[in-house]
Amino acid sequence: MDNRWNLDALYTGFDSPEFIGDCKKLDSKNEEYENFANTLSQSGDILEILKKYVALKSEISALTEKLLCFANLSFCADTNNAKANSYIELISIRQNRSSLADVKFIKWLTSSGFEPKTLRGTDLEECIFHFEELITKGRHILDDQTEQIISNLKLVGSSSWMNLHNVLIGSLTGKISTVDGRIEIKPISQIRAMAYSEDADVRKKAYEAEIRAYRKVEKAVAACINSIKGESIILARMRGYASPLEMVLTKNRMEKSIIDTMFSAIREYLPCFRAYYKKKAKMLGLSGSLPFYDIFAPVTAKAQSNFTYEEAAKFIVEKFSTFSRKLGDFAKNAFDNNWIDSEIRPGKVGGAFCENLFSISQSRILANFGSSYNDVTTIAHELGHAFHGHCLSNNVILNTGYPSPLAETASIFCETIINKAALKEADKESALAILESAISSAGQVIVDIYSRYLFETALFKAREVAPLSPEQLCEEMTKAQIESYGDGLDENVLHPYLWLIKPHYYNPDWNFYNFPYAFGLLFAKGLYAKYTETGSSFAEKYEFLLSETGKRSVTDVAKIVDVDLNDINFWKNSLELIKEDISKFLDL
Repeated sequence: MDNRWNLDALYTGFDSPEFIGDCKKLDSKNEEYENFANTLSQSGDILEILKKYVALKSEISALTEKLLCFANLSFCADTNNAKANSYIELISIRQNRSSLADVKFIKWLTSSGFEPKTLRGTDLEECIFHFEELITKGRHILDDQTEQIISNLKLVGSSSWMNLHNVLIGSLTGKISTVDGRIEIKPISQIRAMAYSEDADVRKKAYEAEIRAYRKVEKAVAACINSIKGESIILARMRGYASPLEMVLTKNRMEKSIIDTMFSAIREYLPCFRAYYKKKAKMLGLSGSLPFYDIFAPVTAKAQSNFTYEEAAKFIVEKFSTFSRKLGDFAKNAFDNNWIDSEIRPGKVGGAFCENLFSISQSRILANFGSSYNDVTTIAHELGHAFHGHCLSNNVILNTGYPSPLAETASIFCETIINKAALKEADKESALAILESAISSAGQVIVDIYSRYLFETALFKAREVAPLSPEQLCEEMTKAQIESYGDGLDENVLHPYLWLIKPHYYNPDWNFYNFPYAFGLLFAKGLYAKYTETGSSFAEKYEFLLSETGKRSVTDVAKIVDVDLNDINFWKNSLELIKEDISKFLDL
């Protein structure tokens, strides 16, 4: 079994006739689309205009995806590939060219008075939701001149502040003392990684070094976050939204009542997580609550860490098949046909991700496989994303984009399948390690994400009045952590600078990019609870749900499996699964 992916289904190389030909074809289609957008009128046959739009937009989307993904995947596999890096920029420029024509089409459609529901019974019936969403978006688009000014100013505004943040954090170092008393200067990323050390002294020193390092850049980074959030407030108001949160919710196809209900349920279950943190403190030999620097401290022997890649593949396929034969066969096909680049090697990017390639009805997964159980669950998680793409593949490409809250549905579901299966087979020591890893991850997605949501809510409210000083930002972050973690953490040893290091706060297009994580985890857990109640017949409904995520609101997607997202009991049932794991951990 090869542990490098094969990209030949996309292109055999940047010099291949197919790649060069598709670049030229994309230029031609973009020009055709621009001419089409520039000559739109209210007097033409609207059905024919919409058919032309769908045909052009679908072809441009498929070509752009195919070309850009090949460049991105080639670069991620080898960051020394200069040609790949160059093409990423060149194709992105072509993508931007297409987006300008999009704005003209959307504005025409919005002003036409067209009602998308009249497409029922026509060849374009499957695009009703797509057109409805474009019209909603169109109501918030400003005139051409203003949009152009905003676009230009963002380049020297929020985008520049984001780049400054990246430079400041990317070059930030801290001083830390070694075992033999020497002082070493290390990148902040290495210092943060020490939070997972088995040595308590190393974890504490790393935390202290991290805090000291942030003080060197706190004023500059405070300027970044104030400017980015200030711009977001102004743009939301200009576009007719009540707040940046309303703009985010509209983009994510959901109502605020849903996240209010979800967080209400989360607040009820915070004591369960606090019990876990206090137990962890006790296991580490501490008499009080857990200090922040011990959140990621290992407290159990590591789970089985001698998986070969072949054994991992067999384990995943076998356990996926217990849910459905279709899911198991899909995973086997991904392994057999080299969709996964799992090898650790110099020049390859770290971490893991899945790229769904709708233009060829396939996916590619990047991972860095060692031999641990966590490496196995990582691949299972990414295969969940790939299966989501597979379920969407029969849609037109315009119906394959799903909102952030639903992005983790299939991945967390697949991860849950693997964890539940592994726990059944594990001895006490391995079970402890598996549970601790799962609960620790859930704590970050539930408890910490809740604190980040509280912080960002407070940040926007205060920024409406005036910029916040570093001291005020630290104070708001600390208040949010106390409200979320409670007595689970030592309130004298929190992390006041998380606002400075978390990249999501600094992307102007990612406001409130926190609640989707909590939603994704709990929605997937809730679906798994439904599966345990229903049995194997649930698989067909689940696959249909995934196939509809690109053309329904979040509320309507949930209704497919009879879930009311405004019913707090759904969220409680999801949290009960995590509570069960915490109870098992405490008992063991």
